Amino acid sequence: MSFFISDALAAAPAEADPLMSFLPLILIFVVFYFLLIRPQTKRAKEHKKMVEELAKGDEVVTTGGLLGRITGIGENFVQIKVADDVEVKVQKQAVANLMPKGTSKEL
Repeated sequence: MSFFISDALAAAPAEADPLMSFLPLILIFVVFYFLLIRPQTKRAKEHKKMVEELAKGDEVVTTGGLLGRITGIGENFVQIKVADDVEVKVQKQAVANLMPKGTSKEL
């Protein structure tokens, strides 16, 4: 009666397949890619395209929440009319959305 000591020593250690040990890590990376990385890059490409296609007269919303009409476009900045005699200059990247024409009737 050796109370499991000889049985434990006699048991051969199980050889783990290297692929099976990395499978959970690979699976987690694939899930992160399809749920986080891919949609983020798609949104970034769409935003870059929208910023490149901005034109004078477009109505936009900035990331700060300002709604206005573009009155001037520079290389890095756009000038937005937000009210009568009130124009602000913001970076092109700060434009969050392009709004449909007629969104801001009073401008």
